[in-house]
Amino acid sequence: MANMEQIVSLCKRRGFLFQSSEIYGGLNGFWDYGPLGVELKRNIKEAWWQDMVVRHDDLSQLPGTPSPYSMTGVDTTIIVHPQVWKCSGHYDLFHDFMVDCRDSKRRYRHDQIVGRWADAKGKRAFVTAQAGDEAEQQMERQAMKFFNLRAKNIEELNWEGTTICLTEIASFEEVLGPEAKALGTLTPPREFNLMFKTTVGALGGEEDAAFLRPETAQGIFLNFKNVLDSTRFRLPLGIAQTGKSFRNEITPRNFTFRSREFEQMEIEFFCHPNESAEWYRYWRDRRLSWYHELGISPERLRLREHHEDELSHYSTGTADIEYAFPFLAAGEYGELEGIAHRGDFDLRSHSEGKLDEKRRPLEVELGPDGKPKWRGSGKDLSYRDDLTNEKYIPHVIEPSAGADRATLAFICDAYYEDEAPDDEGKMQTRTVLKFHPRIAPIKAAVFPLVKKDGMPEMAKEIYLELKKRFNVFYDEKGAVGRRYRRQDEAGTPYCITVDGQSLLDKTVTIRDRDSLEQVRLPASECLAWISERILG
Repeated sequence: MANMEQIVSLCKRRGFLFQSSEIYGGLNGFWDYGPLGVELKRNIKEAWWQDMVVRHDDLSQLPGTPSPYSMTGVDTTIIVHPQVWKCSGHYDLFHDFMVDCRDSKRRYRHDQIVGRWADAKGKRAFVTAQAGDEAEQQMERQAMKFFNLRAKNIEELNWEGTTICLTEIASFEEVLGPEAKALGTLTPPREFNLMFKTTVGALGGEEDAAFLRPETAQGIFLNFKNVLDSTRFRLPLGIAQTGKSFRNEITPRNFTFRSREFEQMEIEFFCHPNESAEWYRYWRDRRLSWYHELGISPERLRLREHHEDELSHYSTGTADIEYAFPFLAAGEYGELEGIAHRGDFDLRSHSEGKLDEKRRPLEVELGPDGKPKWRGSGKDLSYRDDLTNEKYIPHVIEPSAGADRATLAFICDAYYEDEAPDDEGKMQTRTVLKFHPRIAPIKAAVFPLVKKDGMPEMAKEIYLELKKRFNVFYDEKGAVGRRYRRQDEAGTPYCITVDGQSLLDKTVTIRDRDSLEQVRLPASECLAWISERILG
C-alpha cells in the first residue's frame, strides 16, 4: 500500500481532490472533489443505492436474510427544527473535550493527545504529541528542544514507561504541550459542541438559532410516519438517505478522513423488537461483504464490535467496519462504517421527549414559554401491524457509512505500483489505481494510434457510441504508451485503440488495465463487451 504522501500527491495531480479555497490559503477540514473525484464518489454512492435500495429484493433472497423486507428513500433538509437536536441528545451529548495551549495558541482534542514521561539534565516532563503514526518522532523532537539537547547527546534523554493518552494525566503542571516551549501551558479540558450553529430568518435573534445537521439519520425518523402513510409499506422497512452533514471538528486531519463537511450514506431499518438482534447481525455482515464485492482487500478490513463503555447513548450494540488506512500505524484501523442497534430510542424520544438512562420521559426545567425544554412532538410514532393488529414502537438498525471515507478507502486500496514496458520496450514503474469497474471514474478510454489516415474519425465514432452509456474519455495526444499510463493512474479499466488494421477490418484492440492483456474484437461489439464487464 502507498503512503499518504503518495496518495495526496496523486489525488491533486490527477484531479481527485483539492483543498477547498486553495487560492486563498485553504480552509482546514474542507475539501473539493475534482473531475475524477466527483465521478468516483458519485459511482460509489450509486453502487450503494443500487445494491442496498433498488436491488433489495435480490438481497432478501440471500441465505441468512431473516425475512423479506422493503426499502425506499428520502432526501431531507440540512436544517431542521432546533427541538430535534434536543430530543435526539445531540444538544447535550454531541461534544468533544478540548484543551487549549496558552503558548502555541493551538487547540487539541483531549483524547487525541498522547505522551510519555521523560527526564534529562535534572528536569522531568510529560512530553506530548498529537496521536498518529509520527507521534513518537514528534515527542522525541519536542523533548530534545525542551531539554536543550543535541543529537549527539540523545543518550542523556531518559524515557519512562509507555506512551499513554493525556486523559490519564490528572494535573497538567508538568505537561509539555505538543508545540509548547514551557510546562503547564495546557488549559483544563472543557466541552466543545460539534454542531455548526446558524440562524434562520431575517432578524437573526437567539430565538432564530438553528444548527446544520450533524447526521442525516434524524430526518428519516421525523418522516417515519409520512413514509408509512404515503407508501403503505409494512415492516420490516428500510429508509435510506445520502446527503451532507456537518461537524465542527476541533482538529480535522488525515486528509478527508476527518473533515468538517462530509457526506453520509445511511439506512434506518425499522423492525419488530423481537427480531432486531437478528436484523442487526444481518446488516453487519451484509455491509462488510459489500466492500469485499467492490474490491476492498479483505486483509485490510475488519469488523469490530464495540465494548459496552464505547456505546453511544442510544445504542444497545454497535459494530464498526474498519480499514487499515495508510496514515495509521501498522496494526491500527480507522472507522469506515458503523452499524448500530439503536433500539426504540429515536422514535420514542421524538414522541415523548428526552429520556433518562432507563428510557423514561425526563422531567426537566421549563423554558421561557412555560413548557418543558425537552418536550417531544407529542405525535404517536408507533406502528400497528395491519395483519396481527399488534402495536409497538419499532426497533431500528442503522448502517451508517461515510461516502468520503469510503472514497478515500477505495483510492488507498486501489493504489498499486508495478513494472511495465514503455513505448521503447524499456521497463518502467507504473502507477495504477485498480478500481472495480463499477466505481471507476472513467470506464474506458478510446485512442487513435496516430492522428491521421482516418483513425481519429473511427475512434471518435466509438467514443460517441460508448458515451451514451458510460463516462468514457477520448485522447489522441502523445505516444500511445503515455496515454495508457495516464489512464492507469486515473483507474480506467479498459483502453480501446484504433490502428491501421482497424481501418481494414473494423476491429479494435482492448487493453485490460490490470493484466495488460489485449484482445481484438469488432468495433461494433465494444459496447456489449464493456457493458458485460461493468454491469455484470
